[in-house]
Order: sequence, then C-alpha cells, then structure tokens
Amino acid sequence: MEDSQPFIDIFKQSTYLEKIFLFLIAAMLFTVPLPLNISSITIILFLTFCYSSLIKLKFKLNKVLVFPIALYILMCLSILWTNNNLSTTAGLQKLFVFLIIPIAFLFLPKFQKETVYKIIRIYSFGMVVFAICCMVRATINYNILESKDVFLFQNLVTVELNAIYIAAFSSLCLFYFIVLENKKPIDFFGLYVIAVFIVLLNSKTVFLIDLILFAWHYMFFSKTKLGVKSVTFVFIVTFLMLSVFFIKQVQDRIVAEYETAFVDNTIYKNTNENLINSNTISLHRAWNGAKFEPNSYFPGTAYRVFQARIFREIVFEKNYLWIAGVGFNASDKFIIEKHVRHNLFKNINYHNFHNQYLQFFTEIGVFGFILLLMMVFINLQQAIKNKDFLHIVFAFTMIIIFLTESMLCRQRGIVFFIVLYCLFNSIHHDSKLKQKL
Repeated sequence: MEDSQPFIDIFKQSTYLEKIFLFLIAAMLFTVPLPLNISSITIILFLTFCYSSLIKLKFKLNKVLVFPIALYILMCLSILWTNNNLSTTAGLQKLFVFLIIPIAFLFLPKFQKETVYKIIRIYSFGMVVFAICCMVRATINYNILESKDVFLFQNLVTVELNAIYIAAFSSLCLFYFIVLENKKPIDFFGLYVIAVFIVLLNSKTVFLIDLILFAWHYMFFSKTKLGVKSVTFVFIVTFLMLSVFFIKQVQDRIVAEYETAFVDNTIYKNTNENLINSNTISLHRAWNGAKFEPNSYFPGTAYRVFQARIFREIVFEKNYLWIAGVGFNASDKFIIEKHVRHNLFKNINYHNFHNQYLQFFTEIGVFGFILLLMMVFINLQQAIKNKDFLHIVFAFTMIIIFLTESMLCRQRGIVFFIVLYCLFNSIHHDSKLKQKL
C-alpha cells in the first residue's frame, strides 16, 4: 500500500486532465452524504466534462462495467409490463446513473492504482470532516436537550441520511486509514475520528462486516509481525466490546435485538415514546404470524424476516414474478397490501424489502436477480484476484449490506455503489505490482 501524501502533492503529480477527473470523481463520493442537489451537481459536472472530452478519449470495452448497463436496460424493458408507469419512470430517472456513469468510464483510460487511492484519500478526509460536523451538531443538541441519545444512531446523522448507510460509507474510509503503511499524525487523527463515528452510528451489521474485514486484512494482507497482529486484533475486539458494555444505548439496541428475538410478546421499553411497552415480535412469529397488534415492535432481524416472508407470499400469489417481476420501482403497492393484511406499519409512507436481492427479484424478475448476483460476486472475484484490499472492503460490504438494505432504492446508495464499482473495476493492475502486494 502506498504511503500517505499531502493533498497538494496529489494534484502536483497529476496531469491537467487527471486533476479534473480525480477531483470530480472524489467530489461525487464525498458529497454523497450532503443534500441531494449538491450531489447531483457534482454528477452533472463529472458527466459534462467526461462527455465533452470524448474526442480526447477512446472507448475500451470493460466486461465488468457491462453488468450495470445490462441491468438498467432490463429495468427499462420492465416499463412494458409494469403495474405503475409513473413509479417505474421515476425509478428509471433516479437510477439513470447506472447507465451513464459506466458508459463514461468505458471511455476513460484505465486508472493507476495510486490514482484511485488518491481519490479514496480525498473522499476519506471528506468523511472525516462530515463526521466531525455531525459530532459538533450532536454536542450542541446535547447542551440543549441534555440527552446522550443525540450522539447515537439516526440522531447523529438524521433518519433521512440513514445511520446504516453512513456507517457503510464510512467503513471504506476506516480501512483506507488502516492499510496505510506509513501513517502521519493526520492519518491517525482520521482513523480515530472515523472509528468513533462508526461506533456511535451503532450499526450491528456494519460492526460485523468491519470485524470480519479487519481479521481478513491482518491475517492475509498486513506485513505486521504475527505478535503485533494478535495484539491489535485483541485491541479492536476489546474496543467493540467496551462499546457494547459501557454505552447504554448501544447495549439497549443489542438487548432488543437478541434477547427478544426468539420470544414473543416481551415488553420492550425504549426512550422513544412510540415504542414504550411495545410487544416485540420473535423471528418465528415474524415468519408465521397471521395478524399483529398495533403496538408490535420488530427488532431489525425480525423485521427483515417479515419482509422476506411477504416476498415469498407475493411471489407465490403472482407466478409471473418469477420471470418478469411487477415492474421496476413498482413493488410498493404489493408491500403495502401485505402490511395492511397483517395489520402493520399503517403510519409508514415509504416501503421496500430492506433486501436489494429480493427487491430486484420482485421488480424485474429472476433475470434481474441473477444479473445483480453476477455483478456483486464478479466484483468481489476481481478484488480478490487483484489483491486489492480496499476493493475487497467495498465488494464484501456491498454483498452483505444488500442482504439487509435496499440500497439501490436511494440516490445516496446508488451513487456510492456505482461510482466505486466503476472506479475499482477500472484500475490497471500491473502484474509485477500485484506480486509485491
């Protein structure tokens, strides 16, 4: 892994065209958590500059980048049979970057690995600044509300941004700082800020992903001596365990998730007034229960089991789903019908399966599901083949997050995924360099 570089050196060592592309790609990434109009502006600027430079660029086929293009074409075809033309059209507009960003990368020259890591460095420090801003805002809110909850989960970043998404976005930055061989004080600062930020975001899924990836890196990629690896691994595990035992709000969420997951009608008490004295739903009841009560509370795992259950019901009731799906971005109607039938979630206006694989299977059928699987697993295969650990971090994180979130239903998730997918799969890997890694 390359040494850290000051930002001024990053630009000095690049050509004029590289500087512009480098900055615009980094801007698409570090503006992901910002208001959507700012993110949209950076995408428009990148695409405008890219397509205006086509004369200077040459088309080069990249088979890995064909998958998102094929997936988008299938989404477009679904407008022929969708049950909701307006929703499908709106979804196609939102996911249009799945077509135009990969096409743009097909015209860009292959990136050197060092260039990609420069982009990730800029993005990582952008997320450090974002994390500090969130913590400062939480401190101000704490002085007003006198509640520690302002530092945790959705309260730290707002429900709109989604703590799980931001934790997943931050994980790549965490591992960027971890893999740097010769860290400077500013890199250690960035590492500590992002590590604390991820803990405060309190996503159990991201905790697990990061723990697996950390072990993966230290066992197979790190040049550190085995004794130091063991000590560092123990330190990280201890840090996570202390977070569980000494941060009460983190502890409460884990207790709600695991202590009640297998027991129906346990009373769950929470500081949120809407959840006080709610009946928690076990995994068994989430999968088999016919009716639920207005005060039913689904821990995260049980909720996703219930969503998988209604996917099964929808597919078996509508046999054509196996081939064609109901139409891209047009599954809300069927999910709402199931929620009404089971007496659930009457106050929720936005619905999805919280599982990207099930989402695409329902909306664009078995071929869309297969295309998505091929895309994410070939992405991971390429990362492992090229021994690029940051690529592995991205690929593995997306495979797992897609199991718990419909990330491609939200613009932030769409942009984050497609930009990094294209970027990592556009690296020119020198065979001599790979042997050194």
